[in-house]
Amino acid sequence: MFRETVLVGAAAKVVEDEVGTTTRAPSQPAKTFDAFGRHIHYLRISLTDRCNLRCVYCMPEQVTFRPSEELLTDEELFAILHVMSRLGFDKFRLTGGEPTVRPGLVDIVRAIAALPTTREIAMTTNGLRLARLAEPLKAAGLTRVNISIDSLDPQKFRRITRWGNLHDVLEGIAEAERVGLRPIKLNAVVIRGFNEEDVVSLAALTLEHDWQVRFIEVMPFADVAAFQQAAIVTTREMMTRIEAALGTLQVENEGKLDGEARVYRLPGARGTIGFISPVTAPFCASCNRVRLTADGTLRLCLLKDGEVDLKTPLRNGAREDDLEAIIREAIWLKPWGHDLAEGVIPMNRIMSEIGG
Repeated sequence: MFRETVLVGAAAKVVEDEVGTTTRAPSQPAKTFDAFGRHIHYLRISLTDRCNLRCVYCMPEQVTFRPSEELLTDEELFAILHVMSRLGFDKFRLTGGEPTVRPGLVDIVRAIAALPTTREIAMTTNGLRLARLAEPLKAAGLTRVNISIDSLDPQKFRRITRWGNLHDVLEGIAEAERVGLRPIKLNAVVIRGFNEEDVVSLAALTLEHDWQVRFIEVMPFADVAAFQQAAIVTTREMMTRIEAALGTLQVENEGKLDGEARVYRLPGARGTIGFISPVTAPFCASCNRVRLTADGTLRLCLLKDGEVDLKTPLRNGAREDDLEAIIREAIWLKPWGHDLAEGVIPMNRIMSEIGG
């Protein structure tokens, strides 16, 4: 069955062979599209729902994690990744929970690097174990890292993370930079009553370092949604604080998104500042990603509950062609975007169970 999709508002046309995949000569890599014509080629892989922190905006301090038998084994993960490569996925990001607590992390990176389509392997981490792991991960094929750091004040950092030691994160950043996991991107989730004033000191890091410091609006999920909604600090408020202290933010990249971030630069700064605004300025039109949860579901939108189970068919003996058909159809049905503006909040998982 062939389907022709015309991209509304763009001079582009995709002719589809079966659901969501373009026809191509045998030598050309696959390209997989959703029903809105978006080229979906970026997979965010949650390696575990476990974490060695308990950040207030992410999970309760007393949290119960899934038993290990519910999570994908390495072999099951590799089977799914091989199919994703067949579908043209070329960008991969390892998330969690905290991905560095997954046993065999270096081998997983090496296996992803060996896929024929792999162009980039990144990781989002809290940085606590990065001082030890940065070098072997780089050698295995990791391209770069995003490191979470919500404050430069050790006491505030501890209050936000509940268990964290800021010194360990700073050591991890230094080691990642030393071994060449660049560009370094630092992620700060800004929470009212905890660290809204810290955006200034974090932004000032870009004056001396060629890093990108990224400020993220907190997003509401499941059991912690009420706290998260009350804690939202808008991008506009963050920008106003930074400009009052450090000068006018100058637009970079002609205003185009860098992934999810709108990027700016302070006068004379070596690095840049990014703002990720899923609540006040959604970027759904440019979304090119899906997420694989640690327990084997394909989540089509971070902020919508719709998921497709891959683990069950895999454990029931599904072949690669069967998995490919399931994934291809799921991606075709990927929603346009979230419905936070209409008050629809994702309820079936907290952030650590999805992978950001």
